Amino acid sequence: MSIPFIKDFTFDYGVAEQLSPLIVRVIADNPGPFTYTGTGVYIVGAGDSVCVIDPGPTTPNHVTAIDKALEGKSVSHVLVTHHHIDHSPLAAPLAAKHGCNVYGYGTQPVAPQGGEIRLEAGDDLSFKPDVEIRDGHRFEGPDWTITAVHTPGHTSNHLCFALTEENTLFSGDHIMGWSTSVVSPPDGDMGDYLASLNRVLDMDFDIIRPTHGPAITEVRTFVQAYIDHRLAREAQIINAIDSGLTCIGDIVASLYKDVDKRLHPAAAHSVLSHLIHMRKTGRVVATGPDGLRQEYQIAA
Repeated sequence: MSIPFIKDFTFDYGVAEQLSPLIVRVIADNPGPFTYTGTGVYIVGAGDSVCVIDPGPTTPNHVTAIDKALEGKSVSHVLVTHHHIDHSPLAAPLAAKHGCNVYGYGTQPVAPQGGEIRLEAGDDLSFKPDVEIRDGHRFEGPDWTITAVHTPGHTSNHLCFALTEENTLFSGDHIMGWSTSVVSPPDGDMGDYLASLNRVLDMDFDIIRPTHGPAITEVRTFVQAYIDHRLAREAQIINAIDSGLTCIGDIVASLYKDVDKRLHPAAAHSVLSHLIHMRKTGRVVATGPDGLRQEYQIAA
């Protein structure tokens, strides 16, 4: 089953768009192969006291747009899904401006592998939340209630945020309407990612609002397709190894031949994460430590 991606939607950079009674979105001017059209910043609350989810980058135009969207309002909480540079850099300056705290799971516990292979949407090494939160942490405003949902996989510290009043999940990079999410070891973990996807499926949200791209409204169908895609990818990797492609570079060149080559480094990380998960579950073997240059074989 293919993923029913949603790639077309209408927006204007820097414009505060009312998406629902409680949600306004401002899209940052940072489009790219990993950010799609740019970072979608969510402002939650219909009254004067709001929270902001994933404030995004510190580009001058974006900072101006966020300030304009927040005119006449006070920000009570700044929530960050994870520590990547397209999500968190504006968090601390925005919180300081409004006299509130930044909330997140915490900093990245382990550095990414890959040597020269790096992801464009890399780590915000300066990110540190004022308050470290965990799964189930609850935030309340005058007309909104948000609960943190720990969803490790894309990163170990990834959080989604559930808005009770609209049965909506702000999914960060855990689930994106326009593309699959990168799972990059050692911080990203495919086993954790699959478990987190199944957890979101079971929570039965009416709508998912990713940080990048449009809303997902056929939630169960979409999330199940995300899960099925990962399981199908593992079957493809097994077939590739069985055909003699034992190195990750060769597997990526074969499986992602129709994908923008700028995304191949990210694909290599996801294939590695699949292989680590498959090794843990006894389906493949290797002669040494897991890594991008390791060779893998099918387990006997």
